[in-house]
Amino acid sequence: MTQDNQNPSPEQENPGVESSSDAAETPADKTPEQEIAELQQKVSDLQDHFLRAKAEGENIRRRAVEDIAKAHKFAIESFAEHLVPVTDSLYAALSTDAGDAKAFKEGLEITLKQLLSAFEKGRMTEINPGVGDKFDPHHHQAIASVPSEQEANTVVLVLQRGYTVADRVLRPALVTVSAPK
Repeated sequence: MTQDNQNPSPEQENPGVESSSDAAETPADKTPEQEIAELQQKVSDLQDHFLRAKAEGENIRRRAVEDIAKAHKFAIESFAEHLVPVTDSLYAALSTDAGDAKAFKEGLEITLKQLLSAFEKGRMTEINPGVGDKFDPHHHQAIASVPSEQEANTVVLVLQRGYTVADRVLRPALVTVSAPK
């Protein structure tokens, strides 16, 4: 035996296994058909990822639209819960035969307190300017201008209270203002 046969090369030991230097094929070693197949596989994978991402984006958009619709539909629910006791009090007042005007007025005052409490819980506040307050076009609506001893453009009379909800004017207070002299 010769020494070459005693120490076989890696190719001779495992003829079906490529050596580590041959395992990493370079692009020059690939046939055009192999490169085309690999690129087609990459394109297919990218298309699949794109379609999944697009579907996920549409699902998120659809869920957001549904959530917004539900929020609009049920936004008043909390406020309505605070108004139900006021309605109960009004029905109770209507069902009694109150012959005493003083007792009836006290019942109305209690009901009004309930209503104002419900407004407060719903972040609704009154706009009720005092006589002599400066006219504010953002919170007041002038119905008339009358001659007065007061300074010009000040509130002379409040005809109807206004309301805000979370610092947004729901209805301005209707007022009469003093005319310039």
